[in-house]
Amino acid sequence: MKPFSQSKKITVIGNGGWGTALAILLYKKGNEVILWGHDKSYTDYLREKRENTKYLKGITIPQDIAITSEINGKLMDAQFIISATPTPYLRSVLLKFKEVYINKIPIISITKGIENETLMRPSEIIRDVLGNVPISLLLGPSHAEEVAHGLPTTIVASSNDSTLAHAVQELFTTDRFRVYTNTDIIGVEIGAALKNVIAIAAGICDGLNLGDTTKAALLTRGLAEISRLGTAMGAQKATFSGLSGLGDLITTCISPYGRNRRVGEQIGKGKTLQEILSNMEQIAEGVWTTKSVIKLSKKYNIEMPITQEIYSVLFLNKKPMEALNNLMMRTPKSEVEEIY
Repeated sequence: MKPFSQSKKITVIGNGGWGTALAILLYKKGNEVILWGHDKSYTDYLREKRENTKYLKGITIPQDIAITSEINGKLMDAQFIISATPTPYLRSVLLKFKEVYINKIPIISITKGIENETLMRPSEIIRDVLGNVPISLLLGPSHAEEVAHGLPTTIVASSNDSTLAHAVQELFTTDRFRVYTNTDIIGVEIGAALKNVIAIAAGICDGLNLGDTTKAALLTRGLAEISRLGTAMGAQKATFSGLSGLGDLITTCISPYGRNRRVGEQIGKGKTLQEILSNMEQIAEGVWTTKSVIKLSKKYNIEMPITQEIYSVLFLNKKPMEALNNLMMRTPKSEVEEIY
């Protein structure tokens, strides 16, 4: 891969909170940025208002960041494309870009989830639609709100191409946004996706006022589940002790910004899933990822009791306290045997 010039042209596909926050970060580093969204009425609003009031309230979008809903060759006049579309919509959005995408423009995926129908990870969906394109992930413990306010954040760039991973590292690194590299694409994506399922469980704990020791147990055993499935799928165990594993899990399970934790909290307080989702502007990826993880656990014959109970609460109307009791009363086992 040829070296990139210092100032770059970047297209961000997806104008949610995270896509917007990264567009602003990259612009402030001196890059030329286009922010694309599918809804013309909302992109028109963003151009006029210069504030993403739905997804990143209170943060000004600089005037020089172009905002559009059009799909044309100008979007492909870029050195990087950032894929910032939620998993449930990723395939349909990529199909819109298939005719204009110029092969070999590196794509940076910041999407967390697993497609329900195919059980593909976001990077696999991208290649399924666009072909064998250069891909790097940018995932880890981060919240759009905190990054937009300049709070210190660390994250992971992961790619099979070490040159691309280091280029992404250089592209995003600032004095408040530190990027590490990791070659384990499977582990990074699995950790990023499955932590959202455990975050729903953490929110249920909060809604039921179960306390810190309960949540500590949940995070520890939840990480064991993530690691078991991830390694069965070909990931490296060490990845789950890193930023996109343990780090992302902790952040999502404790932060008030976390949508998945918030969904769980409302369930713990007695609301139904339908009530909660009908009042949300953003996607809670963990709800849909839970369905995919159940299928993957069966495919790889991996025991995932926490995920199974969350699935039952979300989709089978099981009471949260009944799910908790089932987990607590499982047959006693050795922690060491389960981890190793």
